[in-house]
Amino acid sequence: MSTFFSNLYTTAEVYALYLWGLYKLDVYFDIDYLRWLAWLWYPIIISFLLPLMIIAFLYASALFLHIYRLRHQLKDAYSQDFWNGARKTLAALWDAQGYIWHGYEVIGLDKIPSEGPALLVYYHGAIPIDIYYLIAKCILHKNRQLQAVGDRFLFHIPGWKLLMEVFCVQPGTVQSGIDLMKQGQLLAIAPGGVREAYFSDEFYGLQWGKRTGFAKIAVHAQVPIIPMFTQNCREAFRSLGLGKDWLRRIYERTRLPLVPIYGGFPVKMRTIIGDPIPYDPNLSVEQVAKKVHTSIESLIVQHQKVPGNILRALLERLFTPKIYVQES
Repeated sequence: MSTFFSNLYTTAEVYALYLWGLYKLDVYFDIDYLRWLAWLWYPIIISFLLPLMIIAFLYASALFLHIYRLRHQLKDAYSQDFWNGARKTLAALWDAQGYIWHGYEVIGLDKIPSEGPALLVYYHGAIPIDIYYLIAKCILHKNRQLQAVGDRFLFHIPGWKLLMEVFCVQPGTVQSGIDLMKQGQLLAIAPGGVREAYFSDEFYGLQWGKRTGFAKIAVHAQVPIIPMFTQNCREAFRSLGLGKDWLRRIYERTRLPLVPIYGGFPVKMRTIIGDPIPYDPNLSVEQVAKKVHTSIESLIVQHQKVPGNILRALLERLFTPKIYVQES
């Protein structure tokens, strides 16, 4: 009997606290008004959520069909090598996502050799999603693995190590780059790296500093350099401009990538592959680096309206000028 009264007393305490809480809420907030607001907004919120769910289902359906269309390639890949099959499956997934979400396309894919070594040098967006798409294109349409140099912090992200290994992403040194060239591989490098990713902006300025490692690889391995640039890569994802100077000082001292990234906007993305720059024994490493720098700046001037604008990049999904030429 005592237990019953004890439980009853505890229940009464809880109920009293509940009533006291309601009283305090009613003092500071008009509960009836909040209920009216909730009643008013529920239909509006649902009216936005339901179409988003339909769009998500449509997007997933289109993604599935895009991958299913490549089923024969995937079947052949799995019959040859397990990891090759995995690479082609993921390549099909990324290719479908790029096509549906960004209308992604590559102009000049034929300039990437079907065999033999080449070094691709590119402008680094806030998130280099364009390189993911290009890797997928090379796997699916040229049956070649485009290897890439990635920042060391990527290899310390839990769960990413296997992904980096399967898709041949490595921290990279000059010597490892030369070795890859001698093996006849394709290698993509962004000389600006994380610094360019986080601290460049909608004006698309290259931030290479005095980095010439890519030129050393090309000169010592005697291979061509292929410059490339992706339209609106800064509009798809952007680094937060607030406090950028302070965050840059932290990065320069610690190499910690602390700059917030936002975006994922479905803007038009188009990768332009420039004309290959052949090996020239008469050019020094510094001269080669400068020549490539000038070539990529030229691609930006020709194919990117600056400053970049997210709304304009979104509208380009409907109508995209073939080429942008900056006014002098």
